[in-house]
Amino acid sequence: MRFVGVAIKDLKLGETINGIYILRKKELKEASNKKPFIDVVFSDNTGEIPAKIWDAGEDVYNKLQLNMLYYVNAKVDCFKDMMQLTINKMRIADPEDQKEIDKFVPSAPIPAGDMLNEIYEYAYRITNEEIRKLVLKLLKDKEEKLVYYPAAKSLHHSIRSGLLYHILRMLRLSEKLKEIYEEINLDLLYAGVLIHDLAKIGELEANELGISEYSKEGQLLGHIVMGICEIERAGNELGISPEVMLLLKHMVLSHHYEAEYGSPKRPMFLEAELLHFIDMIDARVYDYVNNLKNVKEGGFSDPVWSLDRRRLYKPQLHKE
Repeated sequence: MRFVGVAIKDLKLGETINGIYILRKKELKEASNKKPFIDVVFSDNTGEIPAKIWDAGEDVYNKLQLNMLYYVNAKVDCFKDMMQLTINKMRIADPEDQKEIDKFVPSAPIPAGDMLNEIYEYAYRITNEEIRKLVLKLLKDKEEKLVYYPAAKSLHHSIRSGLLYHILRMLRLSEKLKEIYEEINLDLLYAGVLIHDLAKIGELEANELGISEYSKEGQLLGHIVMGICEIERAGNELGISPEVMLLLKHMVLSHHYEAEYGSPKRPMFLEAELLHFIDMIDARVYDYVNNLKNVKEGGFSDPVWSLDRRRLYKPQLHKE
């Protein structure tokens, strides 16, 4: 890497900076004075930041290439309590620097191969033969892409290998819950965790950097409907009993809990109920940690969209 710039986590209000960032989003808008401008979002492996390119119209907009590195010179400003960049000048990074774009992509903190091996260990612990066979087939069908896919386009675990990381942490939490609540059927709970979001591989179209966009099927159907269809196809192929297929389809169907979030039925057995809350716990922990990682103790984050635009506080505690 020939060009070294200021990382997004190190941006300070009022400074004029030089940076190298991935262009993730762009939107052509019109200001109150009727002049066009462009809203963009940049990211690196430390975070993301919105930016504005003033007095720029369709000609500039059309030349901007998403998911490419750009050299950026900008003023660090504040808008509606959120830090942003006002672009002075920017240009696409040279080919030699583009080759190192993987260094600028946020990734899960555990190697993908290690995570994949561990989730298979959980899958093989499923004692019910039908459930284990069905889960293993669904995993094998997605394995090649699972190693790099994010769990979302822009919300929790929207990082390279984020889907694997999300599944793994949910499995570990499920195992701990069984130590307290003996009534839990781990065959069902492990299965639900392993397959509940697998159809995000299909709902999203992602490259090996974990940068994704929604597919046509993803926009029209969503991963819940797509997941149920995949269970039906795989179950019929393997000759799985209707009861097992019904239980796993219900877990996928109900894991968002509310109709407004895509689940037309709420959970109707214990492991389906737990799947929803384990999913929520891991998503919330990720959102808190991710949004506070660059905040000093005693400080507040920017408003977090996924948490009702709450500004999160980082406790300031004296260390013993």
